[in-house]
Amino acid sequence: MDALIKWFDQQFAELHTSWHELIEQLASDSLYRRASESDSTLSCGEYIVKSARVVEQAFGGITANLWDDPFEWTLPETLTTPQKLSEYFDEVEATRRRGFALFQNDGDLLKQVMTPTGEMQLASLLLDTLVRARHHQLSARITLKRLPKKPALSANFG
Repeated sequence: MDALIKWFDQQFAELHTSWHELIEQLASDSLYRRASESDSTLSCGEYIVKSARVVEQAFGGITANLWDDPFEWTLPETLTTPQKLSEYFDEVEATRRRGFALFQNDGDLLKQVMTPTGEMQLASLLLDTLVRARHHQLSARITLKRLPKKPALSANFG
């Protein structure tokens, strides 16, 4: 594996790992909870799913020329538990790995691919995908920090 492909592969693998780490910090009932009633930003779970959707869409396009937005099958009503989210992230990772298996050397990243918005160099597509996915991941981290903390159980029984 050439250096640039290896770097991209590591970055996407880290992204996948971080999705799992984020949902492990959330209770099932707080996956899609907003930081406050008046908060107009997305929930932590929604941001994490958005991050994964960006990767799924790009690699669905690379591997099967399916550029559909995975919005319909990634709704909170569908991905209701950390387990279901985890399974979805693993499906996205499998699609991503199939995409990387197509790259023989760094020269492949100079090839043009046809996207819904027009022709784009593969390296540019990967970088754009990574930046957008990381942006949503960062938003998820920020939202997680803003969630109200559950009160600790008191050890004072007397």
